[in-house]
Amino acid sequence: MTEPRHQQLDRLLSIMARLRDPVSGCEWDLAQNFATIAPYTIEEAYEVADAIAREDLAGLRDELGDLLLQVVFHARMAEEDGHFAFGDVADAISTKLEVRHPHIFGDDASGDAQTERWEKVKAKERHAKGETSAVDGVAISLPALMRAEKLQKRAARVGFDWPDPSGAAEKVHEEMAELAEASEAEKLEEAGDLLFAAVNLVRLNGIAPEDALRAANAKFERRFRAMEAFANRDGKSFEGLPLDEQEAYWQAVKTSERAETP
Repeated sequence: MTEPRHQQLDRLLSIMARLRDPVSGCEWDLAQNFATIAPYTIEEAYEVADAIAREDLAGLRDELGDLLLQVVFHARMAEEDGHFAFGDVADAISTKLEVRHPHIFGDDASGDAQTERWEKVKAKERHAKGETSAVDGVAISLPALMRAEKLQKRAARVGFDWPDPSGAAEKVHEEMAELAEASEAEKLEEAGDLLFAAVNLVRLNGIAPEDALRAANAKFERRFRAMEAFANRDGKSFEGLPLDEQEAYWQAVKTSERAETP
């Protein structure tokens, strides 16, 4: 029989408290701190996204549990140091949701679109935190591709943006030329400029750069594995083949995919 929801959560909180007990707790759990746990938190978030992409609902249940553990772990360490507890975390996000949805939990009858309403509320929150720049509050720890997109979106809110993708496309070509002409000392900066410009171009085409690159990664991996399989089928080791033969297998894989597409 399934436990009531509050008992399920209490059980998890109790387990975490026991693992962190200074006398009888787990040696590994006791050795952790916010900084050492942070990479696991990021990893678990990506594993949630991976389960969703694979449409693996059983896996999603498990990965969400792993992600919840990260929240509980951080909250427990904060409670031990006298900062806040899990209940404060839940209360804070509950309050934020209510504040950010005044048309549901308040008396906002302005008729603004949800996105417009959301941005107004978040702008007030940033102002209350003392943030003054349009790009304040974009987390440094975000993956670089996602952070580039967020920075560009923040700049776009105050009008600093290309009016259409053509300007961004020209910028990509400009950055490609600058990278080709760059000295060794300049290459890192110019390569970054090229990637940043590419993010802008993809974003202005209405596509999330992170989603686009994730899809490209998956396609490349699928095709590479297929090339290896084709070579093995022919009694060859893909690794030892000259580049022109490897390219021939790449084209064969693409042809095979097109033939399978209805």
